[in-house]
Parts: sequence; C-alpha cells; structure tokens
Amino acid sequence: MKYIDLQNKTEAELVEELKAKKLELFTLGAKLKTMQLTNTSELRNAKKDIARIQTALSAVRSK
Repeated sequence: MKYIDLQNKTEAELVEELKAKKLELFTLGAKLKTMQLTNTSELRNAKKDIARIQTALSAVRSK
C-alpha cells in the first residue's frame, strides 16, 4: 500500500482500512506467538501500513 492510494479516500474509508489493518496485525501477532507465522516481514508491513493510514487520516482531519 502506498500513501498516494490513501490520499483520495474519505475519512470513513480510512477509518475502515485502519480497523482492518489493526485486526490483521492482531492475527499476525497471534500467529507469531503460536509459531504459525512463516513470513515475519508481514508484521513489519502491517505496522507500516497502519502508520501510513494514520498519517492520511491526520491530513484529512486537518483540512
């Protein structure tokens, strides 16, 4: 996911994306704890996506 993709979305769409990514991060963390996660870089990517969404949200809210 790139920041450019998030710039044109509304606040409601960004909030939904954020909820979905946080749920994904939770499930990835659970898989990591139970030794079911084979690709640990997915955790890093999910965290970065959450940060991008939060940045886009703050930009939308400041307008």
